[in-house]
Amino acid sequence: MENPAEDVDNNSNGNEVDMEVENLEAQGLHLELSLQRWASSRRLTGDEGSADRPWCMPLERTANEPRAFEGYASSSGTVHAPEAGLPVSLEPDGLCWRKVDFFGLDREDMDRDFHKRAKVLHDYEEEHYYAGSYSAADSSSGHGFNDNILDGSLVPSENLMFLGYSLMSDNDGSGKARTEEETDGDGSRAFNTDDVELRMDLTEDLLHMVFSFLKHKDLCKAGATCKQWHMASAHEDFWKCLNFADLNITPENFSAICTRYPNATQVDIMGAPHVDVLVVEAMASLRKLERLILGKGQLPDGFFHALTDCPALKTLHISDASLGSGIQEIMIHHEGLRELQITKCRVLRISVRQDFCFRDICPLLQNLSLRRSSMAHAALTCPQLHILDISSCHKLSDAGIRSAAIACPLLTSLDMSFCACVSDETLREIASACPNLHYLDASFCPNISLESVGLQMLTDLKLHNCEGITSVSVAAIARCSMLESLLLDCCALLTSVSLDLPRLQNFRLVHCRKFVDLNLRSPVLSSVTVSNCPVLHRINIASKALQKLVLQKQESLATLSLQCHSLQEVDLTDCESLTNSICEVFSDGGGCPMLRSLILDNCESLTLVCFNSSSLATLSLIGCRAMTVLELSCPNLQTVNLDGCDHLERASFCPVGLWSLNLGICPKLSVLKVEAPNMRGLELKGCGVLSQASINCPNLSSLDASFCSQLRDESLSATAASCSFIESLILSSCTSIGSDALSSLHWLGQLTLLDLSYTFLTNLQPVFETCLQLKTLKLIACKYLSDSSLDAVFKEGALPALRELDLSYSTVGRFAIEEILATCTNLINVNLNGCVNMHDLVWGSSGDSLTLSNDSSSWMMPVLNDSEYMPPGHLIESLNCVGCRNIRRVFIPPSACCFRLSHLNVSLAANLKEVYLACPRLYYLNLSACGSLERLKLTCPRLSILYLTACNMLTEDAVKVAISNCYMLETLHVNNCPKIYSVNIRNLRTACPSLKRIYGGADDALKIET
Repeated sequence: MENPAEDVDNNSNGNEVDMEVENLEAQGLHLELSLQRWASSRRLTGDEGSADRPWCMPLERTANEPRAFEGYASSSGTVHAPEAGLPVSLEPDGLCWRKVDFFGLDREDMDRDFHKRAKVLHDYEEEHYYAGSYSAADSSSGHGFNDNILDGSLVPSENLMFLGYSLMSDNDGSGKARTEEETDGDGSRAFNTDDVELRMDLTEDLLHMVFSFLKHKDLCKAGATCKQWHMASAHEDFWKCLNFADLNITPENFSAICTRYPNATQVDIMGAPHVDVLVVEAMASLRKLERLILGKGQLPDGFFHALTDCPALKTLHISDASLGSGIQEIMIHHEGLRELQITKCRVLRISVRQDFCFRDICPLLQNLSLRRSSMAHAALTCPQLHILDISSCHKLSDAGIRSAAIACPLLTSLDMSFCACVSDETLREIASACPNLHYLDASFCPNISLESVGLQMLTDLKLHNCEGITSVSVAAIARCSMLESLLLDCCALLTSVSLDLPRLQNFRLVHCRKFVDLNLRSPVLSSVTVSNCPVLHRINIASKALQKLVLQKQESLATLSLQCHSLQEVDLTDCESLTNSICEVFSDGGGCPMLRSLILDNCESLTLVCFNSSSLATLSLIGCRAMTVLELSCPNLQTVNLDGCDHLERASFCPVGLWSLNLGICPKLSVLKVEAPNMRGLELKGCGVLSQASINCPNLSSLDASFCSQLRDESLSATAASCSFIESLILSSCTSIGSDALSSLHWLGQLTLLDLSYTFLTNLQPVFETCLQLKTLKLIACKYLSDSSLDAVFKEGALPALRELDLSYSTVGRFAIEEILATCTNLINVNLNGCVNMHDLVWGSSGDSLTLSNDSSSWMMPVLNDSEYMPPGHLIESLNCVGCRNIRRVFIPPSACCFRLSHLNVSLAANLKEVYLACPRLYYLNLSACGSLERLKLTCPRLSILYLTACNMLTEDAVKVAISNCYMLETLHVNNCPKIYSVNIRNLRTACPSLKRIYGGADDALKIET
C-alpha cells in the first residue's frame, strides 16, 4: 500500500480545510486543527479496510502541543462529504469531517459550554484523536441531530459520546508503554472514555429533579452538554409520556423511540404527520400503553381492529379525524378501555355494543364523548358507562339519542346540548332507564319543556336558551328534591320562578325578557346571579349560606325581601325603580345582620335614605340624584361615596366610623351633622349654601371649608371647640366669617396652616395672638387688609414659626411688603404675585440710587458646597413676584445675604429694566415677558434654568454677558426675543459652555440640544 503522506505531498490539487476551535486560554488550552483531505479518487485497499472509502489525512501537530476536536464517528463506515466550517465525524480507519448539529446546539453554544465545564487531560508525549459513535439504529439514517425531528431521533443513543474528542498517549504517565491488551486487534488504540474528564456540580438526584421539568426537545438539547447530562436525560422516567403533538416526526424516528422506551405509558401524536403509521407502531411496540391521543388525519379501519394489541390501554382520545372509509360502521372493541373521546370526527356510524356472542366489547367503558361528530347513528351497549357526551351531534335523531342513552343504565351525566331534535318523550324514557342520572345539559334544545319529566336524582340542570321552558316547567323542576344547581339563561317564555329546594346552591337567571317574579328558598343557597331581566319586579330570597348578591341593571325592580343571615355584599347598581323601603331591608332587623358592603349606584328613585346598621362598612350612593336627605347611624362605616348626589340638602352622620369624608360634591347641602370619633379629614369645599354645621370629630386634623360662603361664626366656633387637634384649616372664600371666628382659633393649639384668602377680614390680631405654631398663612386677594394689619408680623415678631406667606393680589402697602422682606428672615416661601404696591425689589442697598461697578469681579461669589459653612442671613428659598407691573429694578447683591434663594420668578413685569443678582444657590430664574428689560447681570454659579421669553429689549451681547458667570446653566429660553437671531444663537454656547438646550430666537424656530 502506498504511503498516504507521500500521496498527499505529490498531490498539488489537495484542498486545505482549516478549522479553529474556541480559544481556551483561561484553562491553558490552545486548540488548533489543521486538516488536509486527500482529494484524489484513490481508495484504501488491503488490510487497511475492506470497504472503499476516501482516505483522510491524520492531524498535523507540533510536538507536545495539546489538540482537541469535536464530532461524531459513524460506526457504519458511511462517508459523508465534508462541508466548510462544519463539525466532524470520524471513520474507523481515518479522519473525515462532516456537518453535525449537537441536538440543535450550534458551534458557539458547544464551544462555550466546553470552555466552562470540560477539563481535558492533555499532558502527553503523543496524542491521538478519537470520537464516540452512533449506534447502528441511529446511524442508519445518515443524518445529524438537530432541532428538526425529521433529521434525527429525539432520543440519544446509549453509545453516543457528546464530547467528541480525546487526548491519549502511548504510555500511562508512569513511563510504561501500553501493552497489546490495551489495543484492538488491528493495532489501533482502543477508545477510553476516562481520557475525557468532566466535573459537574449537580448530583444525580438533583439533576434528575431539574430534568423532570423539561420537555422532550429540551431534554435532548440538555443531553448534548456532557456525558453525565446525556445519561441523566435518557432516563426512562422522562420518556414514559411521549408527547409529539404537532411535531414533524418521521416514522423511522418514532419507531426507534418506541423500541428504546418500551415501557412508555402515554403517547400524544395529535397533529403529527403519518398519524396512521405512527399509531400502529405505538400499539405494536408499547405493550404498557395506557393513554393514546391522536387526530388530524385519516384513521383506517385496521386501527380499530388493532386496539386489542394494547391490552393496557385505558384512555383513547381521537379529535378532528376521518374514521374509516366513511361508508361503513366503526366498531370499537377493547376489554380494558375506560375512557373514549371521539371529538369533531367525520364518521358514518359508531358502534360500541355486544359482539355476535352477546359479549360486551367494552365492558369497562365509563366515559364516552362523541362531541361535535358528524355521525348519523350511534349504537351503544355500555353497562358500566357513567358519562355520555353527545353535544352538537346535529345529525343524531331523537330516536338515536333515546336508544343510545337508555342502553346505559348506570348513566350519571348526560350532555345533549345543541341537539335540536330532542323531545320530552326522550327525556321521560331516559329518566326511567337511568335512575342515577345526576347531571343533565339540555341547552339549546327548543322542543323540551320538562312539564311531565321526573328526574328525582338530578343535581345539576342546565337549560340555556330553551324556548319551551315556562313557569309550568319550573313547577316540574321543583319536584327535583336533590337539585343543587339550576341555570336558566335566555329562556324567553319564562315569567316566574318559585323554588323551595333544600339542596339548591347555585341559581342563575340572565336575559329572560318576560321574567317578573323570583322566589327562592334554600338553606344552602350560596350563589345567585340575576341580570338583564328588564321587567323583573319582585325578588324574595331566603338562605343561610348566601354571602354575595348581584342584581345589576334591574330597571323595574321595586320590591326586595331578603332573609339571608350570612349575606355580606349586595350590588344593586342601576336598579332605577327601588324605593325608600329598601333601607329597612339593610338596616338592623331587616334580615341581613352580617351585611358589610352595599352598592346603590344610580338608584334614581331614592329620595330619603336612612340606614341604621351596626355591621355596614362600605356604602356607595353614586349618581342618586333624587336623594335629598341622608341619615346614617352606622358606627362601623368606613367608606361612603356620594359622587353625583347633586340635590342632597340635609346630611347626618351620627355616629359613623369614617376616617375621611368628602361632601364637596353636594352643592345644595345646607345642614350638616357629623359625629365621627376616628375622622381625620373633612372636606366641605363648594358647599355654598351650608349655613348650619355641627362637627364633633375629636381627632380631626384637616378641615377644608373653602367656598362655604354661608358658614357662620357660630358654626366655626363650635367646630373649633370640639375639634382641638385641627392642624390645617382652609377658610378660603368664606365671606361670612368675622373676628369672632378668628377668636375661636385659640382652641386650635396645633394649627400650622391657615388659609383666609378671598375673605373680607380687616383685623388679623387674633391670629397673631393665638396661632403661635402657624407655619403657613395665605391671604390671597384680601382686599381690605392695610399696612397696619400686618404690623405685628414685622414689628412685634408675631408668628415666630411662620415659614410661608402668600400676599398675592392683596392691597398691602409698599412699606409693609418691604419691611416683611427685610425683617422676617425666617420666611422660606413668599408669594407676592399681582401686588400693585410692590415696587423695586432692592435688597442690601442704601439711598435712592444704585452704584454698580462695571467690573464683574466685584460680583463674583464662591460656590458653596452643601458641607461648607453658610453665613447667616435670609432663609428665603422661593420668591414669586409674577405680574407686579410697578417693579423697575431687581437688585440682590451679596450683602443681601440671600444665600438660600433657589427660585425667583419676576415674569410679566412690564416695566422691569434692570436685574442684578448675586445668589450662590439660585437654580431657577424666570424673567419672561419683561418687555422693558435692558440690563441683566448675573453671578449665579448654580443657575440651571433661565427664562428670557419675550424680552423685547434684550440684546444678544447682554445675554452673553449675563450668562458668562453661570457655570452650571443648562437650559436657556429666548423665544420671541426680536434682538436675538436664530443664526447667531449658537454663539451663546461660547459664553456659557455648560449650555445643553437653547430654545427660540427672533423667528422662534430653533431648538438646539446637545
